[in-house]
Amino acid sequence: MNAPTAKEPAIATLARKVRAGDRRALAKAITLVESRRDEDQSASAALIHALLPHAGKVLRIGLSGSPGVGKSTFIEALGKLLTAKDHRVAVLAVDPSSRRSGGSILGDKTRMVRLAQDANAFIRPSPAGTTLGGVARRTREAMVLVEAAGFDVVLVETVGVGQSETAVAEMVDMFVVLVSPGGGDELQGIKRGIMELADLVVVTKADGDLMAPAQRAAAEYGAALHLLRPKWRSWTAEVRLVSSTHGRGVAEVWSDIDRFRRALTASGDWESHRRDQRVRWLWSELREGLLATLNSDARIAKDIAYVETAVASGEMAPVAAARDLLARFRGKT
Repeated sequence: MNAPTAKEPAIATLARKVRAGDRRALAKAITLVESRRDEDQSASAALIHALLPHAGKVLRIGLSGSPGVGKSTFIEALGKLLTAKDHRVAVLAVDPSSRRSGGSILGDKTRMVRLAQDANAFIRPSPAGTTLGGVARRTREAMVLVEAAGFDVVLVETVGVGQSETAVAEMVDMFVVLVSPGGGDELQGIKRGIMELADLVVVTKADGDLMAPAQRAAAEYGAALHLLRPKWRSWTAEVRLVSSTHGRGVAEVWSDIDRFRRALTASGDWESHRRDQRVRWLWSELREGLLATLNSDARIAKDIAYVETAVASGEMAPVAAARDLLARFRGKT
């Protein structure tokens, strides 16, 4: 199979600059892969193809939690801890998008001021758009780019929690769920699905008047995790108390992450998970590409409009309509 190609020789130059750690080039590269313009697709594919061999050997952590749980505060505390240890940290922060305008808040750089100013850190906020899982459409590609640029820890901050967070867990090595102490309904506020995905549960704001509620919440989550079937042969999800503002528990979280990596590497689960990720990426691209091809095919545009009207009016069942459209598409290809 031939490798993706691009007419613009500038792609080779851009790839070289990204590998050299040029931040401006890295930002430009991420903008390119996030672009939905047809003319950028081949260039994006060529860039990823050129940089993929230089990525994939770093630690990818997904972090999720309800709005207000303190994800950005925790990420900044963890990021500063890691840069002090000479790690290079990339934060891919997926911000909520407006369904009306498509715009996003993109405020993570203002919430992580100290980390944003750190020479060993790179923060890239991206709009979530309508993608499931609170993850931007091209987060996988963005991870390849920051890894090729020399960052050895990638933190993916997602919009919130929900069943569709499976999309995030499938593209990272470890999935961390952040929860905060509340009024006793913590467990009811977290879906079973998200707990089944968790490799580590971090109870935030464990200080001052919230210390006792945080300890109760940690006990409840610990009991709940023991009722779930473990994701891995070599690791059982744990609960950790953290006060991000005081820096307590953050180093212990990093220790947990390191133990997780060593345990999965020894058992073979680490490489197996990475192989599965690559295959899922392939099928994700195929689904997205096939849908885009279907929508952009001028030959069946009228068919699509007719079928949509029929489904909306109740004249056709959605399943039958979808099969009919696919049959017409296959007959015209």
